Amino acid sequence: MKLKFIGADHEVTGSCHFIEACGKYMLVDYGMEQGVDVYENVPLPVAESMIDYVFLTHAHVDHSGLLPLLYARGFRGRIFMTEATADLCSIMLRDCAHIQMQEAEWKNRKARRSADIAPAEPMYSMEDADGAIRLIVPCKYGAVVTVSEGISIRFTDIGHLLGSASIEVWLTENGTSEKIVFSGDIGNKNQPLIKDPEVTREADYVVMESTYGDRLHSTDRPDYAGELVKILKETFDKGGNVVIPSFAVGRTQELLYFLRKIKADRLVEGHEDFPVYVDSPLAVEATGIFQKNIYNCFDEEAMELVRSGINPISFPGLRLSITSEESKDINFDETPKVILSASGMCEAGRIRHHLKHNLWRPECTILFVGYQAIGTLGRSIIEGKKEVKLFGEQIEVRARIEQLAGMSGHADKNGLLEWISGFEQKPKKVFVVHGEDSVTTAFAGCLRHEYGFDAYAPYSGTEFDLITGEVTYEAEPVAVKKRRVVSDIFNRLLAAGQRLMRVIQKNEGGANKDLAKFADQINALADKWDR
Repeated sequence: MKLKFIGADHEVTGSCHFIEACGKYMLVDYGMEQGVDVYENVPLPVAESMIDYVFLTHAHVDHSGLLPLLYARGFRGRIFMTEATADLCSIMLRDCAHIQMQEAEWKNRKARRSADIAPAEPMYSMEDADGAIRLIVPCKYGAVVTVSEGISIRFTDIGHLLGSASIEVWLTENGTSEKIVFSGDIGNKNQPLIKDPEVTREADYVVMESTYGDRLHSTDRPDYAGELVKILKETFDKGGNVVIPSFAVGRTQELLYFLRKIKADRLVEGHEDFPVYVDSPLAVEATGIFQKNIYNCFDEEAMELVRSGINPISFPGLRLSITSEESKDINFDETPKVILSASGMCEAGRIRHHLKHNLWRPECTILFVGYQAIGTLGRSIIEGKKEVKLFGEQIEVRARIEQLAGMSGHADKNGLLEWISGFEQKPKKVFVVHGEDSVTTAFAGCLRHEYGFDAYAPYSGTEFDLITGEVTYEAEPVAVKKRRVVSDIFNRLLAAGQRLMRVIQKNEGGANKDLAKFADQINALADKWDR
């Protein structure tokens, strides 16, 4: 039984952990890196086609975004996740593929002006996203799922996002049993709509996140509606727009919850009927999925509204923009308005167009409502950059820049400590991941020195033996270096070759007639391509 750390080690995005046990290869999450990539991630220790199972904590792309790439490179196993996460992934993975293809097309249009730039290729295609979606196995919260002999899992609501979960993994091999708990992203308490995180009582080993392991949220429940009202009134009085870069899944629906209350109570004096635009096809679809999962995932406060016949995330004046023409029309309407658009870190999507039209206007407000990773456009704007580049054009930052304090889907340091303290007995070891470099180190130190846990913050490549309880390989940090550009299509071909070898090995001992036919087919294919 082995555990290997692949991604989000001393970094916040790109989550991925590898387990080898019971003759199977498993991943917990396979996420995309966002923002600045500080350290090199080691490659998967086996070919993608050899992975048997993936266990997914939640749908955010820094945990799920590389699943289509896994499929493109030969993975044909099963992907286990909660029912709500399955619903969200069915739209989010397709959206990721769409963005990949759009960005490649845009880069190729630019490249035509220069003969020495190689054509860009999307990381994966819509067909790859659809292929990954077909491998999803939806699971209920709280149900123990037998994955295969010696491997069982259970998902527990962790309160970070609709469908988000911590995952208990039971492994039994050669008479030895161990249990690992992967926290996923631990939710902040008292969020609108979704329930608070639940604790897990028993574990031999724990792999936990530390995103906000160095900060505390306000002890008082923030008055989000009150803060929003103030920002809206001041901006609308000047004739400006409030532009909110918002994660399409989770944060957009929370904001709709508060905006519904503000409009229902007519709190923005002089602008009671202000329009609200949700300009993101993904956010529109995700809002429908939230409504589908009301009875399984919503907290009691939201359910009180539902029982009263009130939709907690819909209201008069809510306008949904689907087509690109509808999106463009928003910026030709001079009425002061709220524009909710993705992506939340301003790295892609329609929000970049709205920033281009509003950042230079001093009467407008850009309101950030979520974590901004180092190296993202959102982080640059928050940190006071005076000029940013959008679509090849330098845009002066003259708009008012605000953050909605305390609005976070992540637990703060106290929330993390509360979750890890929920175990009835201290785990044998706690691995601290999913945090910026200094934060993972500091939080692991806090767990060791102040709370008596055997805590350790591994770098990518670190290997751990779950039976002996020892680190068998302690990786050192490797700074990212400039990569030689290699065609991903060729990588896909190499992955297909590795998958073919695995299929050949699986057929050892088969009928001679069938094996001979298989060999003839391979040789015929080789003859065609052997130049």
